[in-house]
Amino acid sequence: MYSPPYNQLENRAELLEFMRANSFAVVVTGTGGTLHASHLPVMVHDHGKDIVIDSHMAKNNAQWKEFFDDEAMVIFAGPHAYVSPRWYEDKERVPTWNYAAVHAYGVPKVVSDSKAKYESQRRLIEAMDPKWLPQFDALRPQYVEQMLEGIVNFQIAVTRLETRWKLSQNRSRRDQLLLAAQLERSDDSVERALAALTRKHLVGDS
Repeated sequence: MYSPPYNQLENRAELLEFMRANSFAVVVTGTGGTLHASHLPVMVHDHGKDIVIDSHMAKNNAQWKEFFDDEAMVIFAGPHAYVSPRWYEDKERVPTWNYAAVHAYGVPKVVSDSKAKYESQRRLIEAMDPKWLPQFDALRPQYVEQMLEGIVNFQIAVTRLETRWKLSQNRSRRDQLLLAAQLERSDDSVERALAALTRKHLVGDS
């Protein structure tokens, strides 16, 4: 991912928070020169210095059969919005698009152990739907086993991250504030989220 130094983010805590907040990710593989992508819910685990992505896909999805020793990419996309030249004080400007994104890389490993698969799914439910967790725990073991048989669980130990927080950091602080103010007026919650991210990462003279 093209990312100038001023757009890169290295704050580990913020990266983890971002990945977890945008956890419906795209898993991309390219074994044999053919690209495949799946949109999947993922869990992001912090193991000290290591980050592990935990996910699953339908067994009928042939993409998991490409999980050998080749690297996969997981795309986490955050808030984004069109930026109009009308928002700048200097009228000699062109449109752009601001956004935040993380690309995580690593080799997927299939999880075959039935207990580990069950625990993975339970963690996902605990995170996404904790009120339903008691009902999940009460499901018949035979039914749960049948459901688990229809999916493929996998983990990716992240070996590298690429980041881009494209928030007009190459513009003046005044321009950044003007953009944030415009985005805050939007009825779109995604654009308002981008405004908050912009204010969090203001650069230049205060």
